[in-house]
Amino acid sequence: MNLEYIGLKEISGPLVVLEGVENPSFEEMVEVTVGREKRLGRIVEINGDICVVQVFEGTHGISLTNTRTRLLGKPLKIALSKEILGRVLDGAGRPVDGLGEIYPEKYLDVNGQPINPVRREYPRNYIQTGISTIDCLTTLIRGQKLPIFSGSGLPHNQLAVQIVKQAKLAGESHDDFAIVFAAMGVKHDVADYFKNSFRSSGVLDRVVMFLNLANDPVVERIVTPRCALTAAEYLAFEKDMHVLVILTDMTSYAEALREISSSKGEIPSRKGYPGYLYSDLASIYERAGMIRGKKGSITQIPILTMPNDDITHPIPDLTGYITEGQIVLDRGLASRGVYPPVSVLPSLSRLMKDGIGEGYTREDHPGLANQLFAAYAKVQEVRALASVIGEDELSDLDKKYMRFGRAFEAQFISQEFGEDRDIIQTLDLGWLLLALLPREELDRLSPELVDKYYKEPDESESRFIRWM
Repeated sequence: MNLEYIGLKEISGPLVVLEGVENPSFEEMVEVTVGREKRLGRIVEINGDICVVQVFEGTHGISLTNTRTRLLGKPLKIALSKEILGRVLDGAGRPVDGLGEIYPEKYLDVNGQPINPVRREYPRNYIQTGISTIDCLTTLIRGQKLPIFSGSGLPHNQLAVQIVKQAKLAGESHDDFAIVFAAMGVKHDVADYFKNSFRSSGVLDRVVMFLNLANDPVVERIVTPRCALTAAEYLAFEKDMHVLVILTDMTSYAEALREISSSKGEIPSRKGYPGYLYSDLASIYERAGMIRGKKGSITQIPILTMPNDDITHPIPDLTGYITEGQIVLDRGLASRGVYPPVSVLPSLSRLMKDGIGEGYTREDHPGLANQLFAAYAKVQEVRALASVIGEDELSDLDKKYMRFGRAFEAQFISQEFGEDRDIIQTLDLGWLLLALLPREELDRLSPELVDKYYKEPDESESRFIRWM
């Protein structure tokens, strides 16, 4: 028997407090009736017969005296079928593209089920993004969670669109590959940019979009990544697809969590964020992976903007503990017109060693990546020296490193938006750049690989003639 409760004990921001509730359950859905309007909420805190309810559509117009509430006896679920591919949904999984309702094969709880660690499959193989700095130096492995650390005003939205348009499984059918794209707290023009970019490039048919706009309720922002990951789990583990999940912007998510935590009167931790921010982020990030016996996989690219470009801020700091590496965007490179402005040295992919090389990309990939890292690190040392004594006073070897550094940033890191380089093109470009350095400087590569791939500098090589 469903009981209906009349009146509320308290209203605080997006939260309402009910008392005298019989047998409430955590995460249980609640129907709130305001006049003729029905709104949905969920129970987020229980203390005896008192429970706190998050109202998805907000608490404006709600009265303490005559509001009616009814517990629905189930958690938040979304309707799922393979028809969700090509659809645009709001943050709670409801269609907003005017194409009608989704006819579901099943409804799934957005909170998901934790993956048994014993059944986890170790991530192998890679996803090609067509972006050299990612594919060569911070390779994205299937089943990995690899965040992008950006900053306000940097082109992370543009980079996300390029990854969606170009991402593919190397040597495999596109029919088994899908992308779940979730945007949280974005402005209308940014949401339109995402939709128009995917539609014009023809990739929307393999993309599921979840859009939570800046003026949408804060509570909806909390469930957006969970709805997206539930859709990804359905496609991966029930439809045997390889799914890439892009979540932007996790900073908006964390700030929504802070706002709701403050409304509940919880004791704040660092920078005012709740003390459970780590475990809450982990409940999202750890839904990536592969399961033994299942063909599909879930790979995550969370994007977050670092407040004041501070990588020690709680959001990037905790994200770095949970995930397997990071891709860091650099404001200095962006100001010089380099796109994508990936800062190579602080970026890494901890799982790339097990998904590249012979049988996956090419035999020289691991050694080439190490050599490019080492050479670019040496460039930073030489630049620091040149800032003190001047470039003219550098040794001949140091001048070659300076030329290598300029060519590396202009030709390898930088590429046109929409330029889709396959992994072989990227690796060949890396060897072409290493030809700017003397052969004896390639100490991170085996002699056999150097003999096979290294080419002496060719004065007729027009691409790099200005850097020689």
